[in-house]
Amino acid sequence: MLEIQGVAKTFNSGTPNEVRSLCGVSLELAAGSWVIIIGTNGSGKSTLLNAVAGTFLVDEGTIRLAGREVTRWPEHARAELIGRVFQNPFSGTSPSLTIEENLSLAALRGRGRGLGWGLKQSLVGRMRDEVSRLNMGLENRLESAIGSLSGGQRQALTLLMATWLRPELLLLDEHTAALDPKSADLVIALTEQVVARDQLTTLMVTHSMHQAASLGDRLIMMHRGQIIHDFQGAEKRRLRPDDLLARFEEVRRAEQLDESAAEMLAEQYI
Repeated sequence: MLEIQGVAKTFNSGTPNEVRSLCGVSLELAAGSWVIIIGTNGSGKSTLLNAVAGTFLVDEGTIRLAGREVTRWPEHARAELIGRVFQNPFSGTSPSLTIEENLSLAALRGRGRGLGWGLKQSLVGRMRDEVSRLNMGLENRLESAIGSLSGGQRQALTLLMATWLRPELLLLDEHTAALDPKSADLVIALTEQVVARDQLTTLMVTHSMHQAASLGDRLIMMHRGQIIHDFQGAEKRRLRPDDLLARFEEVRRAEQLDESAAEMLAEQYI
């Protein structure tokens, strides 16, 4: 389904601000799998999602999605295959447009557009049905501006928009990080329902150790632009938040040891 082979990306190459964000990352996702990505700040988690989405072109490596090589496709060309929900609940929607207008744009994502009625009655009927499944009472507010909604309501609708056309791949970039705990739990529950119902292949970045341990069927941990752990099957099911925190502590200690070794080596040549 998704094949990432040897992907590398360096920002500000050749300058004092050079950052090697991805260092030869390889990853394969089977159809219908739900992979969680965790890692320290700057580990390359969101950069990997952006590389897959086409936010920028990678320096090296290849990306194949649903049997097509999309490595050099621009972001808009990949939109037909990919649905995405961002961290900010106010991204991915147009606040001045109504709920039904935003959903109509989602229904046309990646498709050619011509002159004609944008809101056919059949589409509005489906909108009411789909929005009612959110259990937020928004099916009777389709003409309300989406910018007037709460962060949780808007993120739930963004998830609905991202999955309206049942994309080949769903990207979730810390999509509950900006929400209060109650709204975050609601959006996660909706995410589980949608992913299971449509059997969506999903790549999700999170900072929540609880989400990382309880969601998905596979978990990868990144550090300095590389994958350092890959938990699957029974090993993934046995993981608990404390186990993941222990892994982060191991990384922290290894970093300290590396720094100490470098300092000792430098002292030898002073």
